[in-house]
This record gives sequence, structure tokens and C-alpha cells, in this order.
Amino acid sequence: MFDQLTSAPWPIAVLAADTVSEGDLAAARAQMGFSLAWHIVVACLGVGLPALTLIAEWYGIRTGKPVHRLLARRWARAMGVLFAVGAVSGTILSFEMGLLWPGLMGTYGQVLGLPFALEGIAFFIEAIFLGIYLYAWDRLPPKRHLLTGLPIVVAGVASAFFVVCANAWMNQPRGFTLRDGRVIGVDPWAAMLNPASPPQTVHMILAAFMVASFLTASVYAVALLRGRRDAYHKAGFGIPFALGAVVTPFQIYVGDWAARFLAEYQPTKLAAMEGVYTTGSHVPLTLGGVALDDSLRYGLEVPSGLSLLVGYHPGTVVQGLDKVPRSQWPAVTGVHWAFDLMVGIGFFLLALGVWLLVSWWHGRRRDGELLDRRGSRLFLGLAALSGPASVVALESGWCVTELGRQPWIVYGIMTVRDAVNPAPGLMTGLWLVLVVYAAMTVATVYVLRRLVKNTAVPMAPQEEDVESYPVV
Repeated sequence: MFDQLTSAPWPIAVLAADTVSEGDLAAARAQMGFSLAWHIVVACLGVGLPALTLIAEWYGIRTGKPVHRLLARRWARAMGVLFAVGAVSGTILSFEMGLLWPGLMGTYGQVLGLPFALEGIAFFIEAIFLGIYLYAWDRLPPKRHLLTGLPIVVAGVASAFFVVCANAWMNQPRGFTLRDGRVIGVDPWAAMLNPASPPQTVHMILAAFMVASFLTASVYAVALLRGRRDAYHKAGFGIPFALGAVVTPFQIYVGDWAARFLAEYQPTKLAAMEGVYTTGSHVPLTLGGVALDDSLRYGLEVPSGLSLLVGYHPGTVVQGLDKVPRSQWPAVTGVHWAFDLMVGIGFFLLALGVWLLVSWWHGRRRDGELLDRRGSRLFLGLAALSGPASVVALESGWCVTELGRQPWIVYGIMTVRDAVNPAPGLMTGLWLVLVVYAAMTVATVYVLRRLVKNTAVPMAPQEEDVESYPVV
């Protein structure tokens, strides 16, 4: 465990707090925030797309339908491209951790080292089996080839778990003692498996499957809206959308778990999320609103709603921002709106899943085609929005996690200002990173579009039926 004896345990932290300019601090935060926001989308596709690919391949082997194996082959190619891009953006982030935040890594690197080391192992396992999976189509029987993809899924989930454990530690620092400005008595496992790890890791892994599923489905939803109602596009839409619809209700439950966790362990963040300024019971749940004059105004209030959600009783006491100094208040309006947006999109996606289930049930009873009946265009139009909406929800959730912790980089111990690099010129690095990511975005979109327009990948000898399947 740790003793909160100082907020600047490393000499450079004192130097940074005294010398860093507001512009350089803002540039460092913007650079890290932009890099994370870009990488997290690719990382989610890296976690979820392998599972979708294996589902399509398994279904193709089970049913003998070549359309599903063709989907698997094309998704596998996209998976390889996104893995390479994710490796580049992840490497940039690893350098930024040391270059932008030496106060954090110099002091707590030995505490944070374990999850990053394990993530590296998982990354290499994923890379090895991805190579086997991509280049063994014509060298292994179908079922054995399918098995080579399982380690990719497991390693991808493991990578997400280990990285999020490191972030969870920043929200609930454990596994060390801070004495006279020095870290001693390090317990890496206690640090990694801190109280925030279970809700954060599960929430993130489910989010990754949702983003990958709904983004993939939205591409095929657009094609279906344009009249391409063949079996290939219907399967390309149905498989990922069904997976996303199944995951969504579990994600909403985990989100509730994570919010109640904050009530006990990070009450200031919860107060910012819900715009609670004064500690008390019978606290309403406010939808929307703007933070003005130490209150949340112009929002829609549900009487005692927040107290009920936190403690299942209207008399539950919810801690407000009045319990901490004003200098430790997060930006309430930004955190509150990001949280509301994330929750609202979650219920929108849940509604789409229920719509799909009801339509499938009626179609099953009437022996009709789900995507060819009245109302299907409206459904497909909303489904086409589900992919971008899931990304917005993902980014909003991370805004809540990171902005809600401000001004701390290590909750209750080290501020962001104490951790930043005191060297001048950080704004130059921000512009350089923006140029690099703009180039990567253009290149990634270009390559993925070429994959869509190209003919089918070379077929394995044991799957001549896939080779003869018409490419649409």
C-alpha cells in the first residue's frame, strides 16, 4: 500500500511544476489525448475483428456455405492491416509515456512495469499466430486453420486487459509505499490487480467487441441500403451486428457496476459525472444541463434517481464536489456531457438490438426475410449509424475516465502538472504527431478501400467453392 505524503515525489516533478508553461502543459495533454483517442479505435478493432473473423470461418466450415469463408478471408486481410497500424500507433504511445510524462514514469515505472511487460508478451503471441493464420490458408485443413486463430483472440483480449490494468492503477494506486519522496516496498501484482481493474477491464473489453461489431456491421448496412441484398452482404451485416447486440446489454450492466464503484472509490469523479455539488441524500439524476454558479442548470431531473442508482435507496448519501478543494474539481460540464452521451448511445444500441430480435422473431414465425420487409430501410439507416455512434461512445467513456480524474495523473498522489516534461517546445511535438497521424489515417483508409475493391484473396486448394463464389 502507499502513504500519501507528497504530490511531487521526484525532483523533476518539482521542477516541472515551477517551470512548465501553460501552453506546453496543454500541448502535452492534447498530444497524449489525441494519440490515445486515435489508437483506441484501432485497438478495439484488433480485439473484436479476430473474433468476428473466426465466427464467420467457423460458420462457413459448419454449413459449407462459401459466402462465410469469403467473409472470413476478407476480414482477415483487414485484420492484418489494422494490426500493423495499431503496432505503429502503440509504439508512438509508448514513447510518449516517457517523453511527455517523465515525472510519472521516472517515479512509478517500477510499479507500472508488470502490466506493460505482460502486454508485450501478449502482443508477440498475437503477432506470431496472426502470421500463421494469414499465411496458412492453403497449408492447413480448414478446422485446424480455424484453431490457429484462437490464440489471436485470446492474446488480443489479454493485451487490452493488461493495458487497462495500468490505467486502472492510475485511478486506484496500490502496491507500493511512498516514503520521503521515494517508492519502496513495490508489489507489482497488487498494483496491477487494484480495485479499479475488474470494472475497468471488463468495461473496456466489452466496448472493444461492440466497436468492432457495430463498425463492421455499419459498412454492410450502407451496402444493403444501396440495394446490394445478396447473401454476402447480408451475412457481412448479420454476423457482426448480432454479436454487438448480444454484448450491449452486458455492457450496460457493467457500466452500472463501474459507476457504483466510483461512488465508493472515486466519489469526486462521480460527482463531476452527475453534476453533484453538494453532498446529501435524495440526489436527483440530471440528464443534460450546464454547470453554472456551482450548480447544474437547465437539465432534466429524475427525483432521487442518482441515490437510487448508487445505493438502491432514495436516502443513499452521494458525495458532492464540496468535499474536495475547488482546485481538485474536474471540468464538470465536459465530464457530465461525455457521460450522458456515452449512456445515451448505449441505450440507442440496445434499442437496435431489441428491434433486431423482435424483427427476427416475427420473420421466423412468418417465414419472411428480415432485411426485405417494410421498415427495413429505417432499421438499416440506424444500423449504419451504429458504428460511428459506438466510436463516439467509446471516446466519451475515455473522456470521463481521464478528465474525471483531473487534476491528478495518479489519483490523490501526483498531479498532471507534476508529471509533465519541463522541457520547452512540447507544442512542436504536438504538430508533428498530428501530421504523422493524419498520414496514417489517409494510408489506412486507402489500403482498406483497396481491399474492398480488390478481387477475392487467393483460395486454398481445399476450398474451390470459395474461389468460384461471385465477388460483389
